Amino acid sequence: MTVRELYAKLNEKIPSSLSCPWDNDGLMCCPDGEKEVRRVLITLDVTEEAVARAKAGGFDVILSHHPLLFKGLKAVNGEQYLGKKTVDLLLGGISVLSFHTRLDAVEGGVNDTLCRLLGMENAEPFGEEGIGRIGSLSSPMSAEDFARLVKERLNAPAVFLGDAKKPVCRVAVLGGSGGDDLGAAREAGADTYLSGNLGYHDMTDAPEAGMNLLEAGHFFTEQPVTATLEEWLMEIDPTLFVEQFYSNTVKTV
Repeated sequence: MTVRELYAKLNEKIPSSLSCPWDNDGLMCCPDGEKEVRRVLITLDVTEEAVARAKAGGFDVILSHHPLLFKGLKAVNGEQYLGKKTVDLLLGGISVLSFHTRLDAVEGGVNDTLCRLLGMENAEPFGEEGIGRIGSLSSPMSAEDFARLVKERLNAPAVFLGDAKKPVCRVAVLGGSGGDDLGAAREAGADTYLSGNLGYHDMTDAPEAGMNLLEAGHFFTEQPVTATLEEWLMEIDPTLFVEQFYSNTVKTV
């Protein structure tokens, strides 16, 4: 299977029609679209370390959630870090396929993966763009117990909790930065909202506003989708060699 053929198959599974209008993803870097793909490195972020691993491991493709190129790239000259990474990829013959907000929104993607990990049932989209998910727990639990469950299941170093002292029953989730959808989660009937980043003032106001809020970190709420992507790649071609790369560079000290 060539790079372009792999992208076409993933594009069928994760269609660009689901992307937010402001997004930029897809076939980010492609030195040779007809190159045979045997080794794929999956990562949340295309960091310098991820590129180095792809080069050292002889990978043909990097498959990422966050786009390699999001804002405009002004020059490819090796002097600026993003341009340098792009040069390294091109010279190494490594293509980058990124699936961003469409992977958040697609059935089985980032947010459905979160729901599955947390044992939520009957999850359905919420919000104007349908990226988030809202579902129910099989039995209610306290906000503190739910926060401990989130921390354990996501392998997060910490979970920040704005405790409204309400039982956790109906949960809305949105991996990554979900502050803009807080109102939509409330309107959808959530008693609890989990995201990677929400914001200090909303978290502080949670007890008065009447909805439990949890921040588990941008990386940790999205990283589980790398396992989902590996499953999808194996369905496309079971002969591929696939490796997941842990791209988090932010430390908790």
